[in-house]
Amino acid sequence: MRFTCDRQKLNDAVLNVQRVVSSKSSIPALEGILMTAEETAIKLCGYDLEIGMTTELPAKIEERGSVVIGAKLFGDIVRSLPGQQVTFSTDEKQVAEIESGEAKFSVVGIPADEYPELPSIDGEKSVSLPSSVLKSMIRQTLFAVADNDAKPIHTGTLFEIEDGKIRLVSVDGYRLAIREESIKNGGKCSFVVPGKTLGEVMKLLGDSDEDADLLIGMRHISFRIGGYTVISRLLEGEFLDWRASLPKEQSTEIHVSVPKLIDSLERVSLIITERLRSPIRCLFADNCIRLSCTTAIGRANDRLPAKIEGNSVEIGFNSRYLLDALRNAECDEVRIQLNGPLSPLTIQPAEGGSFLFLVLPVRLKGGAE
Repeated sequence: MRFTCDRQKLNDAVLNVQRVVSSKSSIPALEGILMTAEETAIKLCGYDLEIGMTTELPAKIEERGSVVIGAKLFGDIVRSLPGQQVTFSTDEKQVAEIESGEAKFSVVGIPADEYPELPSIDGEKSVSLPSSVLKSMIRQTLFAVADNDAKPIHTGTLFEIEDGKIRLVSVDGYRLAIREESIKNGGKCSFVVPGKTLGEVMKLLGDSDEDADLLIGMRHISFRIGGYTVISRLLEGEFLDWRASLPKEQSTEIHVSVPKLIDSLERVSLIITERLRSPIRCLFADNCIRLSCTTAIGRANDRLPAKIEGNSVEIGFNSRYLLDALRNAECDEVRIQLNGPLSPLTIQPAEGGSFLFLVLPVRLKGGAE
């Protein structure tokens, strides 16, 4: 094979595809990028048997063919090349010659037939929504995905599509995040996408109104974003009945500024370390929130104004879980609802219900601090 293409475009494509390549695998080809020269473009493919990514970029093709090149080395080479154009060629022994400006590399490749085939998806169902909307939905739920394998199904996000709406739900045993949007198509279905996949998808999504397309199969899903396609397996198992986890009643409602509450929580959390962990004590009363925390190295107190309706309540929280929810609220003011010191706290927009975050409380040891 032999082709010439723009170095910057090749570098961008390799950087993205490289992220899904196995760093260590029993199949050597999976540590590389499959490059295929077609009529007017080259196709790049990375795959780790769970998630795959493909893209194409225009090139001047002199000879068709395909080869697998070690991803890390190839990425380092392309990034360091001095010229604006790159010429890439291989011989019958799968040795790749990479030339740009005065620089020239020879790299031993792997035959393309040793590269596992990506799964094909029967496109039974498809959904389209603006890239900016999908990016926001993933960002507002990905933080609550479980990071351990105690329940593998919870290491992914549940997608529910029904009644003209798409809903994303993540849960990790301590908190829950729900994000909902209206869509034009989609029918009715539900499936769970691994958190790792969504992390890669979010990096590819822009802030434009250009549509991202989801093609949903029985065991796999593909996301088509710009010039990239991400293919992933779906997680199997029974996801938490999240509707049963939502509090049915609330006795206290708080409207508060998100930036002010984040600042206050961060201040009080300064005396918490990995070794010295302690819950944040929150007292909601008299139109203000009083925050306090005590660890072996000291004590911190703060207060901020808030609009509070209903009963006064004192409740404890893991500061990181509360901060994660507030940082992903993407709005200036939120509505917090409580039903006593042992009931979960819910966070929603001040107006509407596009998202809902639920955080479980921590039982406090008696006495005010």
